[in-house]
Amino acid sequence: MFDELTEENLLLYAAKNYYNPVCADAEEFMEDLNRFKYIKRLINKYLESNNLSDRLLLNHLIVVYNVFGIEAANRILELKLNEKHWEVVKPFLVFLRFITNEQYVYIPMDPYVVEVLRKI
Repeated sequence: MFDELTEENLLLYAAKNYYNPVCADAEEFMEDLNRFKYIKRLINKYLESNNLSDRLLLNHLIVVYNVFGIEAANRILELKLNEKHWEVVKPFLVFLRFITNEQYVYIPMDPYVVEVLRKI
């Protein structure tokens, strides 16, 4: 059913993979799903102004991966982000061990982001 993830089946796929035992209602689910938008905005802000909100980006990524799981979060990020975004997010995902160095080898990592994460 979810061989190909699209905007049309995203909501159902996300709901199927959502796990938050303290989730009270659909509004909380939508807040967590909107974190993908926030991640994209933070990356766009960095790409436009070189202002990296590394801790905020880390926090959003951690929450997303905690409630959707690694495989589902990766698939949703693949749908939502383009290659320029992946150059920024890939170092975070390697840092958090949500992907390995062998995954997404065709995407280079932003050197500034790598340097910032090395200092954490």
